[in-house]
Order: sequence, then C-alpha cells, then structure tokens
Amino acid sequence: MSTIHSGLVFTADATNGQMHHLSTGVRIEGPFTSTRLVLRFPRWVPGSYFLREPIQHMFDFGVIDQHEKELTWKRIDVDGIAVNVPKSVTSLNITYTLFAKELSVRSNHLDSTHLHLMPPFTWFLPVQGIDLQRLNQTHQVEITAPESWTPATQLEAVGTIKNGDARLWKFTTPDRDYLLDSIIEVNPNEAIQTVVNGRVHNLKWWDSGGHVPNQERLQTFVEDTEKIIKEHFALFGTPDWPDYTTVLHLTEKARGGLEHMNSQTSMMPRQCLFPHHEDEYRDLVSLFSHEYLHQWNVKRLRPKNFLDYDLQKETHTDLLWWFEGGTSWLGDMLCVRSGAWTEEDWRKDFARKMKRHMHANGMSRESLAESSHDAWIHLYRSGPYTRESQISYYLEGELALMCLDVELRRRSKGEFGACNLIAEVCRRFSLGADSPDGVGVDYTTIRETLKQVPGGKSMGPYLDRLVKHRHAPNILHALKYFRLQLAPDTKDTEEKAWLGINTRDQNGSVQITTYHSQSPLRELTEVGDELLAIDSVRIRSSADLQRLLKGRIDDSVTLEMTHEGILREVTLRLPSSPRHGVMLKGKGNARWAEWIKTRQATEE
Repeated sequence: MSTIHSGLVFTADATNGQMHHLSTGVRIEGPFTSTRLVLRFPRWVPGSYFLREPIQHMFDFGVIDQHEKELTWKRIDVDGIAVNVPKSVTSLNITYTLFAKELSVRSNHLDSTHLHLMPPFTWFLPVQGIDLQRLNQTHQVEITAPESWTPATQLEAVGTIKNGDARLWKFTTPDRDYLLDSIIEVNPNEAIQTVVNGRVHNLKWWDSGGHVPNQERLQTFVEDTEKIIKEHFALFGTPDWPDYTTVLHLTEKARGGLEHMNSQTSMMPRQCLFPHHEDEYRDLVSLFSHEYLHQWNVKRLRPKNFLDYDLQKETHTDLLWWFEGGTSWLGDMLCVRSGAWTEEDWRKDFARKMKRHMHANGMSRESLAESSHDAWIHLYRSGPYTRESQISYYLEGELALMCLDVELRRRSKGEFGACNLIAEVCRRFSLGADSPDGVGVDYTTIRETLKQVPGGKSMGPYLDRLVKHRHAPNILHALKYFRLQLAPDTKDTEEKAWLGINTRDQNGSVQITTYHSQSPLRELTEVGDELLAIDSVRIRSSADLQRLLKGRIDDSVTLEMTHEGILREVTLRLPSSPRHGVMLKGKGNARWAEWIKTRQATEE
C-alpha cells in the first residue's frame, strides 16, 4: 500500500458500528524534527462558534514505530498528547478508538447503519515534532466500512479495495484546512445526483430510525434544491467549485445544519418529508438554502481574522449579523424567488419570526455587533432569562438586513438591494479574488462597499444604527415601501388573559421556564416555580392553565405556587394577551412583486 511521504495518512474503520466504536489512526512518515512529537485535537470547528472537546470521546490510544515497537507517550494540557520519538524512528502509526454516539451535525456518529464523520472530531494533528509546512501538503484519507455502504464527501476519491465483508475507500485532500472543513457520510443509501449549470450536486440521505422517506416528497425536495441552486447562480454567477455534497439526516426530533467547503450536513425531523407536513417541509427547504448560501458568505467570504484558523481557541468576530443573519435573510429570499417557496410560504415564515421577535426585549440591551462578538458566551450558553438582555444575531440580523435592503432600494430607486450588496462584497473580497484591499472583510470593509454601490453613498450612519445601536430595526417603516402592514395572527381571534410565561409539564406539575417581555409574573415569580392553582382551582397541565385564564381579563386572581418547595400565594390583575402585529396585511405593490420574483434569465 503506497503512502504519501510529504503528507499524512488519516484512517477510520467503521466496521464496529454496533458498539459505536470508530477505530481511528494517523500515520506519519519521517523525518521528525524533534524527539518529542506533540499531537492535539482541534477544539474549534469551522462553521461553529464554540469550543468543543472531542478528545473526551477517545480511548485505547497507542503508537508504534516502523518495527511495530510501542513508543511511550503522555497526556498534556486539555487537548494534547506528547509522544517520545527516538532518533531511529522513521515512521509512526498512531491508533485510538472514538466513542461515536452523539447525533448532531457537529460530531461523529457511528452505528450499524451509517457513519457520519467530522474530521475535527476524529483526528489528532501534529503541532510540534515535524515540519509544520507539511500540513499544507496533500494528505490521504482511508475509510473502511461495510461492503454495502458507499461514501459521500467532497474529498477526491482515488481508489477502493475490497477486504472481506468490508471495503477500504481512499481519498485525498489538498491540505489541512480542506480536510478539517470536509464531511464524510457512509451508508447503504444510493446518492441522488443532479447537474445544475454543469455543476454536479449529490444528495446522500440517512434516517436515524431506518425509516424510508416518501419517494415523491424526496423527489420534490431534489427538484426544489435545483430551483434554489439556480437562483443562487443567478445572483452570484455559476461557480467553478468541484462537486457539491449534501448530507441529509432525518431524525425523530433533532435539527441542525452545518456548512463545509463544497458540502453541508442538514438534520431535520423526518416529518419534513411526510405528505401534507408543509411547515416542516418549508423549514427543510430553508435550511438547505441557508447552508448552501454559506458557500459564498462564510466559506469563501470570511472575516479577516478567520482567514487562518487557530484550531485551539475561539476566534471572535462582530460580523455574525452579516454572516448568519444575512445568510438567513437572503437564503429565504432565494427560496421564494426560485419558486421552491410560494409567496404564502414566505409570509408564514415571516410571521413565525415576528412572533419570536415580539416576545423578546433584548434589543434594548444588546446590539447586533455585541451579540455577534459574544456568541460564545451568550447564544451558545443561553438560559431562561436570555431573551431579556440578549438577542439572536440570526433572527435580529435577518430583520436588520431586510430593513437595509428596503432602504437601499428606496435610495437607489429599485436599482440595488442588500442581495446585490452581499454578492458585490463576495465578488470583491472572497478567497481567490484579485482585490487591491486583500481578501476577507471587517465592518469597515462592508460599510465602505455599501457607500460605493447605487443608493448607498450616505448610508454609513444608517448601517451604524442597525448594527451598533441597541434598538430594534424599524420594520413597519420598511414594510410601507411595499404597501404592507402588520396585523395580529388571524388564528388568535379570542382575547385571553395573559401571564406572559412559557411553561413545562412535568409529572403532573406545571413549571415556569421563561418569561415574555412585560410579563405580569416577572417580578412575582422565578423560573422553576411550580404553578398549583388559580383561585383554589388545581392546575395539572399547561392546557388546564389556559382554560382557567379564559374569560378572566382584568380579573384579580390568587395564584398558588411553590418556590424551592415552599408554598406561596401571589395576587395579580390579569391583563389581556398582547396582540402584536406579526402577519403581513395587504397584497403588496409592484415593488413587492418585483422583490420576490426570480432573478433568473427567462427564456423567450
């Protein structure tokens, strides 16, 4: 078996799926620059914004030299291992086992039906003891899996060998960063291939329970992804990337998405492909579009300080409102423009977002720039009181980009919008661009580009207010441009007494989990308190609570509860449920029709 002397060989064996044990290894040829080889697991995963500890899943570590002699080693720090390398050693074979049971888009998962492999969660990397320039050389990846399985990955396949009931698949990766920003899915399901404008796209699905998705719905999804891809190409141009891979995991409840270079993993509850589950299907389409858009707006256009990854520590940016919020906004716009969503789909999704927006009040305490920078300690470590002082750069960034888009269109007389701005920034500053200012962006880069596009000359202060000030964007003003208004949810026709809380039913009790903005119980109770009765009538479920509130607007009631196991009573007057404007009212004008129509060239 040939080896690549300049690079490394990374191995994984998925034939012990029943135990969730992924046998893993790294082979390193000499020369070695020291008698101490230091290996570390990456802790920061490209596409995520939170330190993780994949080394926690490792056991059975060992290392042998070219004569199969065991070498001594020791654990160092939180993420590393130091190997003693005698001068006579010309090659090392490092082996260990990973427990691969965590089912998420950011982790390894192995069972008897598939392998989902995340390279940063799989392989140690040398950080001392060899010439580190070798990490930028071509590496080889070898995956052993059951004979009936086939892989899907953006890595380049270079060969395969049958080995009894298993098969060894060989791939190459051009460098360390491409390896770490890849995904490998191996399972028995045949990949579905489509070609869009000459670009090959592969869809590899897997269901966590072995359920086979409805084939008509699956085919509809394939056709809708093709529409979305064409709409992306209409905005950004047809790219010259290699083949693109979509890994789709269907689960009972788990949901998530993670972009990689030339690939994505999207995870959705399997109901998304059930007939007549339109809300869930709409979410699936949105997720695909969001992760696909990241090929431009994250994978190739990056914050300047993300150009060279430091894999051992968090890398901060105040631009997640652009890279995530902007991607959420534009990804959904491309869904409706492509025809994968109807106009009604967009309106329903907008109403869902507005409900979340209206139930929180964190925008008076945190700006989009602050939310972006503090993602590691806020969004990824949220709690029951988070919505009172913090915001989501996804949701609020999306609404801010919509307002920016409308204002830019207003000032350019419809010539230019935020979608064009994103495309222009990507064109100028993405990896591989011939830019006099270099690749990568910061806030100043985006602001200066805005000032140079049609309608944007004097919009710097407007962008500053959206991003750096602590207040909600003026959505009502933006909607007036389209002759649209906001109205309460038409399903919420009955005015109800309101406590402004979310609750959890647990073993016959009802507990407070979070508060809405201006909740009358915020100063009278705490998260975790158990609600027992209203005016001595027992509460056994959240449904009971809603029935007891019906018709009680402006009534003074006694609420019985427990706090830390101690009985309490509070008296309050019940307000009516706020009827926030969350749904679009009106048909919209010609500007609205232009806003949501396709940007693809129409055939004569």
